[in-house]
Amino acid sequence: MKYRRGCLVFGIFLLVNCSFQQAFPRKKAVKEEGKDAAIEELRKQINDIVQDLNIMKEQQALQSVCLKGIKVHGKCFLAEPMKKSYHTAIDNCIALGGVLSTPLSKHQNDQLSDYVRESIGPDEQIWLGISDMVTEGNWIDQAGNSILYKNWDSDSKSPKTDRSKNCAILSEATGGKWWNDNCHEAKASVCEFNII
Repeated sequence: MKYRRGCLVFGIFLLVNCSFQQAFPRKKAVKEEGKDAAIEELRKQINDIVQDLNIMKEQQALQSVCLKGIKVHGKCFLAEPMKKSYHTAIDNCIALGGVLSTPLSKHQNDQLSDYVRESIGPDEQIWLGISDMVTEGNWIDQAGNSILYKNWDSDSKSPKTDRSKNCAILSEATGGKWWNDNCHEAKASVCEFNII
């Protein structure tokens, strides 16, 4: 009888021990899942803060550009009087977070022309973000879109075909009319920034 009682007590002890061992890992797993969810939530909050910080930095940079340049209908223009080749001017604007200016209307062209006259000089020429390098005679902007607004110096819709002149300039000397020129020439430029 003592033997049976001993076996029964030992059996109950084993059952209780196994139950405790199985119960504790489950609680630990639940705690781990809770920790994982909390860590994931913190990561999300950190990512949101970093994203907000980047937006604030971008807005601050844009404000400083607008303070140095001019603000015109949802855009800022910043003159770069140092003369550079077309491709160097594009790279310079991209490094600043913008693009070479590309007027989309007569009003924008007139405002850009006025800004060039005031900031760079009355007889200056600037690069526009327009070229026909891909297909001769097909003038496109930097994003590869066909341009809708045109202000070529001649009465025609585009300048005379000249394979050595694939980049567009705005000439302040001709009142903001456009010309095609050799992309390797050194010209001033104006970078354009969209305001958010």
